[in-house]
Amino acid sequence: MDRLSFLKIISMVSISGVASNLNALANMADGFKSTEPFPVFFFGHGSPMNAIEENEFSLEWQRIGRNLPKPNAILCISAHWLTRGTFVTAMEQPKTIHDFGGFPKALFDVQYPAAGSPQLAKDTAELVKNVSVGLDDEWGLDHGCWSVLKHLYPDADVPVIQMSIDYYKPASFHYELGKQLAALRRKGILIIGSGNMVHNLGMVAWDKMETDNYAFDWATEANEKMKAYILQNYHLPLIDYKNQGKAFDLSIPTPDHYFPMIYALALQEKGENAYLFNDKAVMGSLTMTSFRIGKD
Repeated sequence: MDRLSFLKIISMVSISGVASNLNALANMADGFKSTEPFPVFFFGHGSPMNAIEENEFSLEWQRIGRNLPKPNAILCISAHWLTRGTFVTAMEQPKTIHDFGGFPKALFDVQYPAAGSPQLAKDTAELVKNVSVGLDDEWGLDHGCWSVLKHLYPDADVPVIQMSIDYYKPASFHYELGKQLAALRRKGILIIGSGNMVHNLGMVAWDKMETDNYAFDWATEANEKMKAYILQNYHLPLIDYKNQGKAFDLSIPTPDHYFPMIYALALQEKGENAYLFNDKAVMGSLTMTSFRIGKD
């Protein structure tokens, strides 16, 4: 498919999607007041240690939190909740999940006691028409979610739900699912994807841990191409990531950390731009590159 054909299809999907979302918006819970479209974020979350360290990445997350209007609630799509099927957390009080090992006790001591939102979970499930979305009462908030939110909203005073990633579906599935969440943006819901654009733990250069912005050539190549497509609002090659060459293959050996970005891209509307931040590499094979989507 060429770019022109892709843009025509996306235009048609967007028009029908807007009508569907406007209907859904009218039926959503009165508890979520209507707002201007909230921005959407993709955060490169990197090491869990970013949750407790003050570094250039976490300081930027703090700056973003200070400058954002306070949302009514947060929906997070994290690289660390992989399922068969799609689910949203629907409990009143999600637990803090420490889904990692080998880190200091101080990291395991972190709790992020944000409330959940059963109503938002129900509304989110009802928005999605192309697949059944289950209501989950077991998961909670994993570190892909709370390691970032701990800096954005340190008081944990905004309700949070997570949506799982059906690991057995292709990027195109996640892109279309993401589009169906658009109505939430007009109910003051902050939607974030949390992963890493380039994420190959098997090729990490541990000896370069302290080297600023160190990346292998293939990681730089893939990251630069991804950024160019994002800034051009050209999503097709990013959805079709498996056919973009060796640099992409090395950068995305598994799509768990990549798919959250697809959700963020899917929520981009006409007239909205993407803005990059935290655009740096870590240990050769990871990038922290992140972006915000919204009007100027």
